[in-house]
Amino acid sequence: MNAREAIKLSLDTGHMVFSAYLEGLSDADLMRRASPGINHINWQLGHLIVAEHQMVGKACPGAMPALPAGFAEKYAKETAGSDDASQFCSKAELLKTAHEQRAATVAALEKLTDADLDQQTGIPYAPTVGSLFSLQGSHTLMHAGQWAVVRRQLGHKPIF
Repeated sequence: MNAREAIKLSLDTGHMVFSAYLEGLSDADLMRRASPGINHINWQLGHLIVAEHQMVGKACPGAMPALPAGFAEKYAKETAGSDDASQFCSKAELLKTAHEQRAATVAALEKLTDADLDQQTGIPYAPTVGSLFSLQGSHTLMHAGQWAVVRRQLGHKPIF
Protein backbone atom coordinates (compact mmCIF):
# COMPACT_ATOMS: atom_id res chain seq x y z
CA MET A 1 0.00 0.00 0.00
CA ASN A 2 1.33 3.41 -0.91
CA ALA A 3 0.64 6.74 0.81
CA ARG A 4 -2.21 7.70 -1.53
CA GLU A 5 -3.91 4.35 -0.94
CA ALA A 6 -3.57 4.75 2.84
CA ILE A 7 -5.03 8.25 2.68
CA LYS A 8 -7.87 6.99 0.46
CA LEU A 9 -8.59 4.30 3.07
CA SER A 10 -8.86 7.04 5.71
CA LEU A 11 -11.21 9.04 3.48
CA ASP A 12 -13.34 5.96 2.80
CA THR A 13 -13.53 5.04 6.49
CA GLY A 14 -14.60 8.54 7.44
CA HIS A 15 -17.24 8.48 4.69
CA MET A 16 -18.53 5.06 5.79
CA VAL A 17 -19.02 6.28 9.37
CA PHE A 18 -20.49 9.57 8.09
CA SER A 19 -23.05 7.70 5.98
CA ALA A 20 -23.95 5.16 8.65
CA TYR A 21 -24.54 7.74 11.37
CA LEU A 22 -26.73 9.88 9.11
CA GLU A 23 -28.83 6.92 7.94
CA GLY A 24 -32.36 7.21 9.28
CA LEU A 25 -31.98 10.78 10.53
CA SER A 26 -34.48 13.36 9.31
CA ASP A 27 -33.93 17.03 8.56
CA ALA A 28 -35.40 17.79 12.00
CA ASP A 29 -33.01 15.29 13.63
CA LEU A 30 -30.07 17.10 12.03
CA MET A 31 -31.04 20.24 13.95
CA ARG A 32 -30.66 18.45 17.28
CA ARG A 33 -27.71 19.26 19.52
CA ALA A 34 -26.05 16.45 21.48
CA SER A 35 -25.81 18.84 24.45
CA PRO A 36 -26.31 22.57 24.99
CA GLY A 37 -23.53 24.53 23.35
CA ILE A 38 -22.63 21.76 20.87
CA ASN A 39 -23.25 22.53 17.22
CA HIS A 40 -26.17 20.68 15.66
CA ILE A 41 -25.47 18.03 13.06
CA ASN A 42 -26.72 20.16 10.17
CA TRP A 43 -24.17 22.87 10.96
CA GLN A 44 -21.41 20.31 11.51
CA LEU A 45 -22.10 18.75 8.10
CA GLY A 46 -21.91 22.13 6.42
CA HIS A 47 -18.73 22.92 8.33
CA LEU A 48 -17.11 19.66 7.20
CA ILE A 49 -18.02 20.40 3.58
CA VAL A 50 -16.72 23.98 3.69
CA ALA A 51 -13.52 22.93 5.46
CA GLU A 52 -12.78 20.18 2.93
CA HIS A 53 -13.52 22.53 0.04
CA GLN A 54 -11.17 25.18 1.42
CA MET A 55 -8.33 22.92 2.53
CA VAL A 56 -8.16 20.73 -0.57
CA GLY A 57 -8.65 23.81 -2.73
CA LYS A 58 -5.65 25.42 -1.04
CA ALA A 59 -3.48 22.35 -1.65
CA CYS A 60 -4.76 21.76 -5.19
CA PRO A 61 -6.06 25.02 -6.67
CA GLY A 62 -8.91 24.48 -9.10
CA ALA A 63 -9.54 20.88 -8.01
CA MET A 64 -12.74 21.49 -6.06
CA PRO A 65 -16.14 22.24 -7.57
CA ALA A 66 -17.75 25.47 -6.48
CA LEU A 67 -19.98 25.30 -3.45
CA PRO A 68 -23.62 26.31 -3.97
CA ALA A 69 -24.16 30.08 -3.78
CA GLY A 70 -24.22 31.25 -0.17
CA PHE A 71 -23.26 27.83 1.21
CA ALA A 72 -20.09 28.88 3.06
CA GLU A 73 -21.91 31.83 4.63
CA LYS A 74 -24.67 29.53 5.95
CA TYR A 75 -22.04 27.45 7.72
CA ALA A 76 -19.77 30.18 9.07
CA LYS A 77 -18.87 30.30 12.78
CA GLU A 78 -21.42 33.06 13.26
CA THR A 79 -24.34 30.79 12.31
CA ALA A 80 -23.42 27.85 14.58
CA GLY A 81 -25.71 29.04 17.37
CA SER A 82 -28.83 29.30 15.20
CA ASP A 83 -31.60 26.74 15.60
CA ASP A 84 -33.60 28.14 12.67
CA ALA A 85 -33.68 25.27 10.17
CA SER A 86 -34.68 27.66 7.38
CA GLN A 87 -31.19 29.20 7.54
CA PHE A 88 -29.53 25.92 6.59
CA CYS A 89 -29.61 23.34 3.79
CA SER A 90 -31.71 20.20 3.81
CA LYS A 91 -30.13 16.82 4.47
CA ALA A 92 -30.48 15.96 0.77
CA GLU A 93 -28.66 19.16 -0.26
CA LEU A 94 -25.92 18.56 2.30
CA LEU A 95 -25.37 14.98 1.19
CA LYS A 96 -25.27 15.95 -2.49
CA THR A 97 -22.72 18.69 -1.83
CA ALA A 98 -20.66 16.45 0.47
CA HIS A 99 -20.49 13.71 -2.16
CA GLU A 100 -19.47 16.18 -4.87
CA GLN A 101 -16.71 17.62 -2.71
CA ARG A 102 -15.44 14.20 -1.60
CA ALA A 103 -15.36 12.93 -5.19
CA ALA A 104 -13.23 15.93 -6.12
CA THR A 105 -10.95 15.33 -3.12
CA VAL A 106 -10.40 11.72 -4.18
CA ALA A 107 -9.78 12.75 -7.80
CA ALA A 108 -7.23 15.35 -6.65
CA LEU A 109 -5.52 12.81 -4.38
CA GLU A 110 -5.15 10.34 -7.24
CA LYS A 111 -3.21 12.92 -9.26
CA LEU A 112 -0.66 13.64 -6.52
CA THR A 113 2.84 12.21 -6.44
CA ASP A 114 4.79 11.24 -3.33
CA ALA A 115 6.73 14.48 -3.67
CA ASP A 116 3.45 16.42 -3.83
CA LEU A 117 2.29 14.80 -0.57
CA ASP A 118 5.45 16.07 1.15
CA GLN A 119 4.87 19.70 0.11
CA GLN A 120 4.37 22.14 2.98
CA THR A 121 0.95 23.77 3.39
CA GLY A 122 1.66 26.47 5.95
CA ILE A 123 -1.20 25.10 8.08
CA PRO A 124 0.00 24.18 11.59
CA TYR A 125 -2.50 21.32 12.10
CA ALA A 126 -1.89 19.87 8.61
CA PRO A 127 1.69 20.83 7.72
CA THR A 128 1.99 18.74 4.55
CA VAL A 129 -0.33 18.09 1.64
CA GLY A 130 -0.45 14.43 2.71
CA SER A 131 -1.52 15.32 6.24
CA LEU A 132 -4.09 17.77 4.89
CA PHE A 133 -5.68 15.06 2.75
CA SER A 134 -5.53 12.56 5.63
CA LEU A 135 -7.25 15.09 7.88
CA GLN A 136 -10.37 14.98 5.71
CA GLY A 137 -11.21 11.46 6.90
CA SER A 138 -10.35 12.04 10.55
CA HIS A 139 -12.14 15.41 10.67
CA THR A 140 -15.36 13.61 9.80
CA LEU A 141 -14.75 11.08 12.57
CA MET A 142 -14.15 13.86 15.12
CA HIS A 143 -17.64 15.21 14.51
CA ALA A 144 -19.36 11.87 13.99
CA GLY A 145 -18.81 10.98 17.64
CA GLN A 146 -21.33 13.68 18.52
CA TRP A 147 -23.77 12.28 15.97
CA ALA A 148 -23.63 8.92 17.73
CA VAL A 149 -24.89 10.64 20.89
CA VAL A 150 -27.79 12.24 19.03
CA ARG A 151 -28.68 8.88 17.46
CA ARG A 152 -28.85 7.29 20.91
CA GLN A 153 -30.94 10.21 22.26
CA LEU A 154 -33.38 9.55 19.41
CA GLY A 155 -33.63 5.86 20.28
CA HIS A 156 -31.44 4.44 17.49
CA LYS A 157 -29.35 1.37 18.29
CA PRO A 158 -25.56 1.58 18.18
CA ILE A 159 -24.10 1.03 14.73
CA PHE A 160 -20.53 0.22 15.62
